[in-house]
Amino acid sequence: MIKRWQLSLSGRGLSMLCLLLLLLACGPAPEPGSEARSEPGNRSDPGTDPRGGRAGFAGLGASSQGYAHASPAMALGFPEDHGPHPDFRIEWWYLTANLEDEHGEPLGMQWTLFRQAQQSKAPAVPAAGAADLEISSSDGPWAAEQLWMAHMALSRGERHRVAERFARGPGVPLPGAEQQAGVTARPFRAWLDDWRLESRITESGSDALDHLRLTAAAEGEQGPFGYQLELEAEGPLVRHGLNGFSQKSADGQGSMYYSQPFYRVGGEVMLDGERMAVSGRAWLDREWSSQLLSGSQTGWDWFSLHLNSGARLMAFRLRGGGANHDDYISGSWITSAGEVTPLTAKALTLMPQAFARVAGHRVPVRWRLTLPAQNLELEITARHANRWMNTSVPYWEGAVGVTDVRSGAQRGQGYLEMTGY
Repeated sequence: MIKRWQLSLSGRGLSMLCLLLLLLACGPAPEPGSEARSEPGNRSDPGTDPRGGRAGFAGLGASSQGYAHASPAMALGFPEDHGPHPDFRIEWWYLTANLEDEHGEPLGMQWTLFRQAQQSKAPAVPAAGAADLEISSSDGPWAAEQLWMAHMALSRGERHRVAERFARGPGVPLPGAEQQAGVTARPFRAWLDDWRLESRITESGSDALDHLRLTAAAEGEQGPFGYQLELEAEGPLVRHGLNGFSQKSADGQGSMYYSQPFYRVGGEVMLDGERMAVSGRAWLDREWSSQLLSGSQTGWDWFSLHLNSGARLMAFRLRGGGANHDDYISGSWITSAGEVTPLTAKALTLMPQAFARVAGHRVPVRWRLTLPAQNLELEITARHANRWMNTSVPYWEGAVGVTDVRSGAQRGQGYLEMTGY
């Protein structure tokens, strides 16, 4: 007999629901406050699809039956694609920034809004004997067509503050209704409660993401933290992969993926109750998919780099999913004018050089990145190892410095995200 559960989505129940749906494969939560130190470790198990078979990291390799599929045949269009794509299973609006205060001391910030669809057009039949988690998405106050999750982080020196929020609601905001979370394309606005990323464009002919304002704040054990930032783009939007389709495994899974990597940032941050003016550079990623990974992929290492030459570089290593059961590597070389050269494993190498134990997880904190065609051999180093995001879906996210391997000269800065460790 298949058991059917109806869940009330309030308070802690909503957080637990997100754990069930978004953590199909993640291990136990790490120990908060663990110190970073050198030590061997292991990788996490990729998880199992409830329908049978492997599900990849965080269930992103699970069956995508009934959902829309990303493909090279799709064409990106703006401003529409700045908004939500509720026919796809998962989507995010992902912003990171390398900042400095008025004394030149570096800070790092992240703000992300995630959308997770709760029901495909054609729900799959569960495996025999499996519990079937059913969520009513019809009428009533607890209808949950989509789940929304937002993360914010602010770091300076050894301090690393993290907050997380959840909401439920429709994929496309209902006209005239006040909703807890959502995204609109015209005008562009992404929000969860009072955490907001909004377009400040008023003139016609400009892209909605050319000028953004970000506001978010949270209470921490050491005091309040948050930011109010203005972002001005100094270059065009960038399509990754094949005109925006970014392949993620040799099996062909992938996502629609574009970025705005040319932001100049200014504004104010608050850390443990202290306010300070900041400036710097930021990078916004937009990505959506229904089956981002193959079932054998255990996680990824993703880099977004601002080089001193004016060029930008996006690169990722997906652990597993390669043609010979090795890693799948891809990226984009972006000139200062926004011209893009797709990078394959033949044009890009990524190799971890040093590891640290952070919150009970062994993670690589120094990398070697080579680009033979650009005559670059770069060392990428985490500014601080203790950047673990102890959120419902735990991962590592932090600022990195970039130096030239041969000369030791400073070549840039950026951000690194690592999942599945």
